[in-house]
Amino acid sequence: MILAGDIGGTNARLALFDVRNGQFNLVTATIFPSRNYSGLDQIVTEFVTTSGVHPAQACFGVAGPVTNGEVETSNLPWKIQSRRLADELKINTALLINDLEATGWGVGALSADDLVALTQISSTTGNQALIAAGTGLGEGGLYWDGSRHHVFASEGGHCDFAPANELQLELFGYLHARYGHVSYERVLSGPGLVNIFEFLRDTGRGKVPGWLSAEMKVMDPAAAISAAAMDAKCPMSEQAMDIFVSIFGAEAGNLGLKIKATGGVFLAGGIAPKILAKLATPLFLDAFLSKGRLRHLMEVMPVNVIINDKLALLGAARCALMETAA
Repeated sequence: MILAGDIGGTNARLALFDVRNGQFNLVTATIFPSRNYSGLDQIVTEFVTTSGVHPAQACFGVAGPVTNGEVETSNLPWKIQSRRLADELKINTALLINDLEATGWGVGALSADDLVALTQISSTTGNQALIAAGTGLGEGGLYWDGSRHHVFASEGGHCDFAPANELQLELFGYLHARYGHVSYERVLSGPGLVNIFEFLRDTGRGKVPGWLSAEMKVMDPAAAISAAAMDAKCPMSEQAMDIFVSIFGAEAGNLGLKIKATGGVFLAGGIAPKILAKLATPLFLDAFLSKGRLRHLMEVMPVNVIINDKLALLGAARCALMETAA
């Protein structure tokens, strides 16, 4: 029995997998609101106590850079230590990996039903890139050694945002005045969509409808803006989403170039499946392909959206089994 975790700034997802004959069978899964807890230890204890099952192995994919078995989460005031988790669970080792590493471990188990293709390019061998927009922006990759893929972590979401046109230059200036350093996460995430929306509002490019302003006060502002955009109920929300999608395409292309992802670029995370209709427009793909003299390389990279919301959990379970066995 393996305990797997997908730990993000909004939700902490935990699951138990029963592994038999190489098959990972989901036994139970629970979603915990991350900010309602003081740390992962508290969530793990509650989950194991409630399930009544004692796992033999554990692995947690966490949004943040993992170093020497420790991570300070990017969007939560938590410090997580693998040793403490192992002691809590009374097992030898509890693995901590980056959340995109967990997703990468799951990519090998993807089926056609888990993907929505944004291009009509057949998959080929080669490196693969992962980019996931949610509460933050995660990036990672899978290196192809000629016979199999090897997952590796990255903190590319915190690299410098590169504006691609005059409007984005203005957006950069607005965010630079607010934050100093402007990373891609400041625009490609739930809070990033809110930043774009507020930029449009504060620079006089539209007005916030009263009903949307009220919704943004009682629910997640990014979700309210996104829903208004996808339902075409607020022009300024639609413009914010268009900017978001264009920047998403550009950064997905940047990552594809850096990794030379001829094996495919995968869009993961909570946002992409919710905005599929926008991602399927030329706005995303034009920005993805627009890499000057290397456009021909971009044109052979398959681009897919991962719609399996339990993939990171499955990946963490696969990592626990394979890495512990190794």
